Amino acid sequence: MDTHAALYEQGKQRLEALRKLPARQPVSLQQKLEEHGITRRDFMKWSAATAAMLALPLPFSNLVAEAAELADRVPLIWLNMAECTGCTESLLRTTTPNIGTLLFDYISLEYQEVIMAAAGMQAEENLEHAIAQYPGKYLLAVEGAIPTANNGSFLTIGPHATTGIELINKAADGAAAVIAVGTCSSFGGIQAAKPNPTESKAIHEVINKPVINLGGCPPNEANITGTLMYYIMFGKLPALDMFNRPKWAYGARVHDNCERRGRFDAGEFVEEFGDYGAKKGYCLYKVGCKGPYTYNNCPTERFNSHTSWPVLAGHGCIGCSEPNFWDDMADFEKPLGRQLLHGLDASADTVGAVILGVTAVGIGAHAVASVFAGSKED
Repeated sequence: MDTHAALYEQGKQRLEALRKLPARQPVSLQQKLEEHGITRRDFMKWSAATAAMLALPLPFSNLVAEAAELADRVPLIWLNMAECTGCTESLLRTTTPNIGTLLFDYISLEYQEVIMAAAGMQAEENLEHAIAQYPGKYLLAVEGAIPTANNGSFLTIGPHATTGIELINKAADGAAAVIAVGTCSSFGGIQAAKPNPTESKAIHEVINKPVINLGGCPPNEANITGTLMYYIMFGKLPALDMFNRPKWAYGARVHDNCERRGRFDAGEFVEEFGDYGAKKGYCLYKVGCKGPYTYNNCPTERFNSHTSWPVLAGHGCIGCSEPNFWDDMADFEKPLGRQLLHGLDASADTVGAVILGVTAVGIGAHAVASVFAGSKED
């Protein structure tokens, strides 16, 4: 049996087991979609697109559809730690409800302090009940870093002044899987930027359990819902890269799929914001784009219902899905080579061949030459 056939069979068995569990929503997902004018055809098109996004063959779209319809069988606890709520906003901010946001509404969301109606002691009771009621069965999503200085006292939550350290360890202990949503929970983010007085850390540095990291400030909503769908379908973690990010979402460099890549190859660069090149959509490398060093699917998935993303809007990628991006990728509006050369008098024209040539970014020689010499030819 080949790999895909074995995975498909595993998915069928997983969904059959979920189907035997009691539904936790009063209406089906299909009814919820119909209420918002989303047809079965639209749903199946979304399922096929989701399967493709997860790097699965077309037949898996049937599993995606079934998994979405059974999503309420998997309890989800979402904790907010030291963060700005941007990751929640990424998931929810849309002009009209779409299948992704409706799926998040349909899933058995036991606790999410930003959007839940309950507050105070009632909210705390919901969290305690979910942890106790579904040990080893719930999915834990965490947004934000964990301050660890002074025994974690820089982040205290709820009426009992529970520290972030205490809460994350308690919740993670009974979780079937843990997803770090956003760069803060995945790698520490801005909270862990130098000098990091609160000693904020990523989730995987605080708990003793595997963590799926969804880097991005914020991550794309598709990466959040796609990861949820993968776990619901197969009950296990997807293939991960060296930073525990799903390869289906973080397997390619931003630079490789950027709509301005052709401009880079042709040696056409924005020299300063607002110039002729900026108006014509030239490459933003010289004004700080970190796309060649960043792994994410921003160019293909975009944000706000696939409307746009920073580079399309006119600003370079800042590398926000990478570890320590706040320190390692700064200055955000200057080529990365300026930082790596530590004060030497260099510009994109002279450092391009060095930085892009000797690091493992895989840019073709003709592109390096175009940066070096400003050539317009391949």
